[in-house]
Amino acid sequence: MPTPEATPEAGRTSARSSGLFRTKSVEQSILDTDEPDSRLRKDLTAWDLTIFGVAVVVGAGIFTLTARTAGNVAGPSVSLAFVFAAIACGLTAFCYAEFASTVPVAGSAYTYSYATFGELVAWIIGWDLILEFALAASVVAKGWSQYLGTVFGFESATMQLGSVTFDWGAVTLIAVLGVLLAIGTKVSSRVSAIAVAIKLGVIALVLVLGMTYFKASNLSPYIPPSQPAEDGASGLHQSLFSFLTGAGDSNFGWYGLLAAASLVFFAFIGFDVVATAAEETKNPQKAVPRGILGSLLIVTVLYVAVSLVLTGMVPYTDLAGENATLATAFAIHGVDWAKNVISIGALAGLTTVVMVLFLGQTRVLFAMARDGLLPRWLAHTGSRGTPVRLTVLVGIVCCVLAGFVDFGTLEEMVNIGTLFAFVLVSVGVIILRRTRPDLPRGFRVPLVPLVPILAVLSCLWLMVNLSVDTWIRFIVWMAIGFVVYFAYSRRHSVLGKKSPTTD
Repeated sequence: MPTPEATPEAGRTSARSSGLFRTKSVEQSILDTDEPDSRLRKDLTAWDLTIFGVAVVVGAGIFTLTARTAGNVAGPSVSLAFVFAAIACGLTAFCYAEFASTVPVAGSAYTYSYATFGELVAWIIGWDLILEFALAASVVAKGWSQYLGTVFGFESATMQLGSVTFDWGAVTLIAVLGVLLAIGTKVSSRVSAIAVAIKLGVIALVLVLGMTYFKASNLSPYIPPSQPAEDGASGLHQSLFSFLTGAGDSNFGWYGLLAAASLVFFAFIGFDVVATAAEETKNPQKAVPRGILGSLLIVTVLYVAVSLVLTGMVPYTDLAGENATLATAFAIHGVDWAKNVISIGALAGLTTVVMVLFLGQTRVLFAMARDGLLPRWLAHTGSRGTPVRLTVLVGIVCCVLAGFVDFGTLEEMVNIGTLFAFVLVSVGVIILRRTRPDLPRGFRVPLVPLVPILAVLSCLWLMVNLSVDTWIRFIVWMAIGFVVYFAYSRRHSVLGKKSPTTD
């Protein structure tokens, strides 16, 4: 027999507790999805979610990150780095699948944290997800802009406005995708399906054509010997693990491999976005877990296969530098037509990445606005069943970031923000199993608490292999989030206003 704390009634009354850690019950979260003014349309199936997952994950990793990481950090062992990152993602994907099937509500990790850790932690993770989705969408949009110039034969999709460089290519992409998302998620899913078909065809071409240039000798040494740190690879720019252990650098060797796993983790970012669309899904208890786990399995196989072929085509030293891409290996062999085809595939691939990250950002903010932690008028959906106001707002912010900001190494900020969310979701599964064992779960994580604990440890491991300056920026961003919460969100919280007392 469940304890009194674990009964459904206890779950409902938990929403009435006051203070910074007041929790919002699962029942109340689900009930809120029926509010007429902020109701999302349920159009998506398991197939749509799988498309979204593959659409957002297969993109930056294959077309821009794989070659650069092989040439500068890990050598041929980049394929093993993808495996390490995939293991961490896979363990966490189980946890996301259980939560999404139990709490089929927009907001992903934010909503799950509200039900388990309470409002303050939910706000922190929501603020963290803003860092993940908005920054990632802007970073990838700039990568798309670079490929646009390659495909159409001009130097770059940028222009000078006085002393400021304006990336009109990235801004155009975000604006077009914003219109599609405002029209509806089903339309966005159809566009994604077409783009996914194009980039999977390109990847198949890479694998088949690349194998004709494959030399096993290029994979040796599989883990190149460690090299002294060059400018920018030491001090605050080295990984936290290297800094703490006194390694002093993370170029190649085992330290390089571990650092590479943290870097290529950026390539897997997005499978958790599938969970943000749970509220817009038909039969989410089954469809969302299938979408999350299915898309992750597909992309892991693709990443490992492409990285092996890439590093087998040319010596990894030929991929050194910040401008190396998947097309570089074919250019070295003089296969210029393949380079152009790959660039077209990259355009299609990166388009869907930006689209789904854009979608994820609006849904997290939608959930936060519906709870009053952001202005509630932002949660208005209108006749189309989409949060048009939030879509416009996110589009403007991302246009400014992608159009005017030079991100440099800020992509690591996306990694640390995502990993932090993964840690909380994994711990949350254990907590909700203990506090609400009565809840129906369409999917259950096997071997609890072992799998969630392993997920937490693997994510923490990847986090300590990120650079020190990334940790400093992350702490500053979180500090700003605390200020916003206490200045606005705590006083306007819908749950706080329902509580009998407040701190």
